Amino acid sequence: MKAVYLEEHGGPEVLKYGDVPEPEIGPNDVRVRVRACALNRLDLFTRQGVRGTRMEFSGPHVLGGDVAGDVVEAGSEVTRVREGDRVVINPKAACRQCDYCLGGDDELCLRPGMLGSTRNGGYAEYVAVPGTNAVALPSTLGYEEAASLPTVFLPSWTILVRRARLRAWETALIVSASSGVGSAAIQVAKRVSGAKVIATTSSEEKAAMARDLGADAVIDYSKEDAASRIRELTGGRGVDVVLDHVGSDAWAYAMPSLAKGGRYGICGVTSGYKAELQMGLLFLKNQTVFGAFMGRMADLPHVVDLAGRGVIRGVVHRSFPLAEAGKAHEAMEALGFFGKLVLTVP
Repeated sequence: MKAVYLEEHGGPEVLKYGDVPEPEIGPNDVRVRVRACALNRLDLFTRQGVRGTRMEFSGPHVLGGDVAGDVVEAGSEVTRVREGDRVVINPKAACRQCDYCLGGDDELCLRPGMLGSTRNGGYAEYVAVPGTNAVALPSTLGYEEAASLPTVFLPSWTILVRRARLRAWETALIVSASSGVGSAAIQVAKRVSGAKVIATTSSEEKAAMARDLGADAVIDYSKEDAASRIRELTGGRGVDVVLDHVGSDAWAYAMPSLAKGGRYGICGVTSGYKAELQMGLLFLKNQTVFGAFMGRMADLPHVVDLAGRGVIRGVVHRSFPLAEAGKAHEAMEALGFFGKLVLTVP
């Protein structure tokens, strides 16, 4: 089969387009004919071999976690989907055997896998995944939009709906609105929870797109002091919930903007891992800071259902043919996009 793969770490030039063996499946797996695969920041980190992703190559490695396509073969024990189904894949695979998995907390799995990272992913014509990771698509949802959903809507759902329990009368701060997570989180906060949404971004063009997704107010942090503007917008009270996928750069203005009883959810650290925490204020204000990596298996069907009904939508900035994955990586590194970049597989 055709695939884009790497055999060493490096820049976009290490991505090669060529033939690799088709993946085999076991009795609990499905083989999916890939139609679309969205890019994620993890793809860049893995390609570069940074932030804990460095690997010893024993053969071609195929990136890509967010996959949508058609089931062409299902193992004998698979019951959730069948051959011919259009599906989207949850890229995080739980072991289904540890105490957390058996207790229903698969998001805390002790031995999780990640499509495109710990196993070959979706920059290819075919991919093999556990059948439990495949979610059938409604006819209203296309492949490219479906591929843009999992890695951005799952952490947004986990933080805003399930962990922070954001309510309609509260205010949420979504940092970096133009990213995939940012564009997803705005929609979850506004269209699912019904809350007031403040977002931050770096240009008026991106601010207009954020408003179109549901943001009530957008702060251009390249021109304004974000913390001061948040105080002004909230009458000095602060925000009830923060969704931060940026890390140290956002923490500097977002944490001081958290209201009493506020909840601060972190699902990414692209700008840096470390930040200072004033522990005295944390307990005096009864605040909560927590992390979230993806979500539960049961979360993705909710996301797919809402996207199929048009309540939320995957935001695709641009699509590239599979053979141009290197150009797609360059576009992601340039940061001049809003939403998701997607590879299409003919």
